[in-house]
Amino acid sequence: MGTSRRVTLNDVAAASGVSRATVSFVLNDDPHQTISAATRDRVKQTARDLGYVPHGVARALREGTSRVVVLTIEAGLEGHYSRSYIDGLDAELAAHEYVLLVRHGHHTPQTTQQVLDVIAPRAVIRFGETYLAGRELDDLGGGWRDGLAAHSALQLRHLVEHGHTDIVVALPDSESPLAATRLKFTGHAARSLGIRVPDSFAVPLERSACAEAVAAYLTRAPQVTAIAGFNDDVALRVLMALHDLGRRVPDDVAVIGFDDNGYGVYTTPALTTVNVDAEAHGRLSARLALDLDTGGLRPPPARIVVRQSV
Repeated sequence: MGTSRRVTLNDVAAASGVSRATVSFVLNDDPHQTISAATRDRVKQTARDLGYVPHGVARALREGTSRVVVLTIEAGLEGHYSRSYIDGLDAELAAHEYVLLVRHGHHTPQTTQQVLDVIAPRAVIRFGETYLAGRELDDLGGGWRDGLAAHSALQLRHLVEHGHTDIVVALPDSESPLAATRLKFTGHAARSLGIRVPDSFAVPLERSACAEAVAAYLTRAPQVTAIAGFNDDVALRVLMALHDLGRRVPDDVAVIGFDDNGYGVYTTPALTTVNVDAEAHGRLSARLALDLDTGGLRPPPARIVVRQSV
């Protein structure tokens, strides 16, 4: 007595007297194919009679979960880091024959449970849960080695090493779930470096409003000599505002970005920034989600991309 063979699309095609492509179109409900209702009914009935189960579903039944990993990204966390992280996560999952499903926006426990009930994923990853909380991906030790805390400190240290002790953090004017955590780590870094804890102000997206915000802050705090951008997008707004205000960078005010989105090299002066290998973080997250060995996937340390704005 041998083991039973899995029914394939070819079996359904032969039994229903149509091509394999037609069977695939019918079972996948392809709306772009003009297949008669009678043929559709015959193919579906034949598939039921033969006990055909799609390959992915069959594997899920055997393993107890699907070959899907779900990533949830809350509104306000999208950016260069998240895009690179997803690239690495997707590539590593694909190498192990898993599919990545990304959910953007606000997620409630109820909507998440609906996804779990329908898909039964292998794992659910909340984007940045460890990195953004200041922990390492595989360690609960505070993130001072390769987490957000370490990278916030790296940004501040570069300014201090260039003689700046009165620094302000420029934030986006839209709400970000990361802002408070980022300011907390910047404060920790400032105390360890022996400088005043940086203040912060919001930078609007609109050009004239951005210039007004930068001018107003520097008028209130003329001692400030350096501005640390929440990310490169914000830092580029600050560079534009300083240019519009006739302020020289870096002679009057130094500016540093964060997350190296690739556009800082095209400005005058070019934007100094912090580069984080988010793709490596994504690959590591995939290995951890699948309970695989993470050897050889240690992300490289973040680094300062030295240009002309500091």
